[in-house]
Amino acid sequence: MKDILSELENRRAEARQGGGAKRVEAQHARGKLTARERIELLLDDGSFEEFDMFVAHRCIDFGMEKNRPYSDGVVTGWGTINGRMVYVFSQDFTVLGGSVSETHARKICKIMDMAVANGAPVIGINDSGGARIQEGVDSLAGYGEVFQRNIMASGVVPQISVIMGPCAGGAVYSPAMTDFIFMVKDTSYMFVTGPDVVKTVTNEQVTAEELGGASTHTRKSSVADAAFDNDVETLAEVRRLVDFLPLNNREKPPVRPFFDEPDRIEDSLNTLVPENPNTPYDMKELITKVADEGDFYEIQADFAKNIITGFIRLEGQTVGVVANQPMVLAGVLDIDSARKAARFVRFCDCFEIPLLTLVDVPGFLPGTSQEYNGVIKHGAKLLFAYGEATVPKVTVITRKAYGGAYVVMSSKHLRGDFNYAWPTSEIAVMGAKGATEIIHRADLGDPEKIARHTQDYEDRFANPFVAAERGFIDEVIQPCSTRKRVARAFASLRNKKLQTPWKKHDNIPL
Repeated sequence: MKDILSELENRRAEARQGGGAKRVEAQHARGKLTARERIELLLDDGSFEEFDMFVAHRCIDFGMEKNRPYSDGVVTGWGTINGRMVYVFSQDFTVLGGSVSETHARKICKIMDMAVANGAPVIGINDSGGARIQEGVDSLAGYGEVFQRNIMASGVVPQISVIMGPCAGGAVYSPAMTDFIFMVKDTSYMFVTGPDVVKTVTNEQVTAEELGGASTHTRKSSVADAAFDNDVETLAEVRRLVDFLPLNNREKPPVRPFFDEPDRIEDSLNTLVPENPNTPYDMKELITKVADEGDFYEIQADFAKNIITGFIRLEGQTVGVVANQPMVLAGVLDIDSARKAARFVRFCDCFEIPLLTLVDVPGFLPGTSQEYNGVIKHGAKLLFAYGEATVPKVTVITRKAYGGAYVVMSSKHLRGDFNYAWPTSEIAVMGAKGATEIIHRADLGDPEKIARHTQDYEDRFANPFVAAERGFIDEVIQPCSTRKRVARAFASLRNKKLQTPWKKHDNIPL
């Protein structure tokens, strides 16, 4: 018996060594942790239960039968984050470069199947050289199996991808189908074709960092949701994100203890909106003053900054926030902001996370660039996302809500539950100056008349009361009481049920 136990421990020790001391040293020298170190940081102490530690590949081509390391380049299993179950896989770059073989992919598929069956999130830590070339089509088939699991798990359990090294070629499509992607600055990258192929095909000279680094994907492409300085910080932020999310689509998000009064009055909000309608202000101030303890977890903070997305808690319960940002492009909607917000709204609706929408939007960004690149279709994505969402929806209009953008931003007409407005809000087809120049085109040569007409338009329409008279606004509220009113609104909607017509699935304008 002792011999068997000794052999078990020896085999476990061999598996835990990964690719050996030299390769682990090289991994550390690049500022990266090993696959197992990452899992230890991500999960609660002592909670990790590993599967398939002794799995080895079955390839016998190119001399591979002589190199069959345990775990086959990926560590898989389950554990807990703050006591709540998650499934995790972590690719091990020290073992055959973390390359994906048939058995490597099978290990990932196994825990993804278990996650769906047991209703728990999947967290994938990616650090891989790509497909294992020696296995040829078997490796590609393995990727395809993983992709299919991503699709089947979408909207069922949250999926989070953490890019902590290279992720190239077909490998990028698995993270692309997950709900959130985090990257590590300077040590991770994602691209379909690498710099060498780009140079050969298009003659462009570009570095791996420029082509697919963290800065590129958080600021330009919107592929990644956030990037952090190192592995430790990134994994801490993943833990923080998981705390906001439900385990699956049949459970409510977790309720956390809170130490903030739901009816807290914030007098400073009464002066948040400047008297000059063209003067910007920071919408994040409103978000943090509405949130429990001022805690706001922003998503895609570096992309399309004219709209803000992220999570707060109200009375300890998770709420998704979408807000126009007057500090950037006056808060207009454009292609990038519509795509960013639409994806976030759809995620929240998948997982029963209520939506708070804070509106100060002068319209859609005009111009040939926007039109040529399909702002109509992209703007319709956000419209569609809000219209199909059945979760509780509370909207607060703080200042401008003009034209189609007013409708798009979770208006009453898109099944908004509570639609509030501040006294400073203006709900109209367009601003007073533009409207006057169209209505009174004949008087354009007389500045005095135009000024009078503009003033008359402002007096009649540059306020929330016309919309309130029609019932499109439920209440004009005092800015200082926004937290109280919003918290009470969401409390009243906790048992909301909304049925939609049967369909196989919708056809969102992609």
